[in-house]
Amino acid sequence: MKRKMLNTKSLFAFFVALTIMILTGCNNSPTGPQQAQSTANEQAMLKVIESDSAVASFTPNYDEESAMNIIGKTSVAIYPFRVGQKMRLVSKDFNYTMVGDTAFGTYTATFEGVLYVAASYDSSTNTQDTVIQKPFTTIITRKVVLLKLNNSNYDSTNFDWRVLAISLPSGGTLNSNIQITKLTLYMPDGSVVIINDPNDYYLMRGQMGGRMHAHNGWGGMPDFMHGQNVTIQVTISSAYADTDFVTLTHGADLDGMHREKLKLNLVSSTPEGSGYVKVYEKTFVTRSFPGFSTAVINAFPKQVIYDDSTPVEVDTWGVPYFIER
Repeated sequence: MKRKMLNTKSLFAFFVALTIMILTGCNNSPTGPQQAQSTANEQAMLKVIESDSAVASFTPNYDEESAMNIIGKTSVAIYPFRVGQKMRLVSKDFNYTMVGDTAFGTYTATFEGVLYVAASYDSSTNTQDTVIQKPFTTIITRKVVLLKLNNSNYDSTNFDWRVLAISLPSGGTLNSNIQITKLTLYMPDGSVVIINDPNDYYLMRGQMGGRMHAHNGWGGMPDFMHGQNVTIQVTISSAYADTDFVTLTHGADLDGMHREKLKLNLVSSTPEGSGYVKVYEKTFVTRSFPGFSTAVINAFPKQVIYDDSTPVEVDTWGVPYFIER
């Protein structure tokens, strides 16, 4: 069996080390024309980043809309029938530092959301009698490396930028006592992809900005045919003993169509320190529609879903992928 892991070496090690060194260094605030150029550059880069299919495919799967179905009713204190989240992007920015013609930075998106739990307080009924709404805020980050193609034109509004590499997205609520620590993909060809930190797992863009591929130790974008079985395994560090509520939302295209949501099954739970290390797993079938999508994993503590007053805690990772025609 082939095994693909994130390796911090060659170009990857250089970019990551350089990015950390630069972004944690001095931060001088430019004024006047420099400030205007910086603002124009940021807007231009934001436009390029957000037009990238790997970035654009995240929100349609993060904002679940109608994908709220849970198969079967659960028999605990309150009885959820459907669970889903409605997310709204409220702010975004790209903080970066230039090294020659290359920009190293962090793309940050802040979402305001509402978690909807359609449930019943009566264990004997098969009909929901309440919809609990829990507002929450999440921050999703990803690292981006861009190349400035037009370095001879000092009118920054005309700069042409290209994405060289982009990391996987991750984030969640600030008060979370649950963290995703590892994601393992068992691919249809028998290979295994292991991701330990989404913001350090980069996807490399093609020479002409085409689909991302593996290069110099950087990860390649998962590439599937339609109707293939893919097993996803998620390792969780949780402060709580109860089984968490871990879901996978996938399949939505850039227009939000063909979305599917699945609940992962608990495979193991091991006490560690003051908390627990748990492994969840699910096999999903890739959708029949070609193009870019993102598999979004959300991990909630059990009480967030099964108690009507517990505030939302959630950790989120995303994995872009491509479905061949």
